[in-house]
Amino acid sequence: MRRLILAAAMMAMPAAAQQSPAPTTTAQPIATAPPGPGQPAATIVAEPVALMIAACDADGDARVTAAELTACVAKTFAGTEGAASGSIGYIAYSDWALKWLGDRNALPSPFTVDADNDNRITLAEMQAQFAKLFARFDVDKDGVATRAELLTIKSGFRDQGGPGGEHGKRGGKPRR
Repeated sequence: MRRLILAAAMMAMPAAAQQSPAPTTTAQPIATAPPGPGQPAATIVAEPVALMIAACDADGDARVTAAELTACVAKTFAGTEGAASGSIGYIAYSDWALKWLGDRNALPSPFTVDADNDNRITLAEMQAQFAKLFARFDVDKDGVATRAELLTIKSGFRDQGGPGGEHGKRGGKPRR
């Protein structure tokens, strides 16, 4: 009977009251890795538009066809504010670029996309610009953009210091 009463009392007590107080200790410094040369600078990069094209892979085969890209651009355009009217302004395009390219100023710029220079971007203009970009990325001209084709290899990149490193991009010579 005593055990039953004790168990009931324990269940009724808040969880914090059941725990023993934490021992007080002085804070120990956290060990950190010794400074080293840093991570090497990237030599393989992807343009924001290439990342967007890669995201248009509808069937998950790691290859983007022109048809997948056309459908994807149409879907992203339709979700843009004002697209129901048939065209979007440059501000709406910058909102689209922020969402789908990662930055309002990522290329292609609205000035490039707006083929007729009427300060409005239509779906047809956007799809035409993406078709040009797709053709540029489709290196082997087989109608498919692969992940390898969407990457850019930076040859001659000489910044060996990595982020915050000592060497600048001008010839790799130390700054003085």
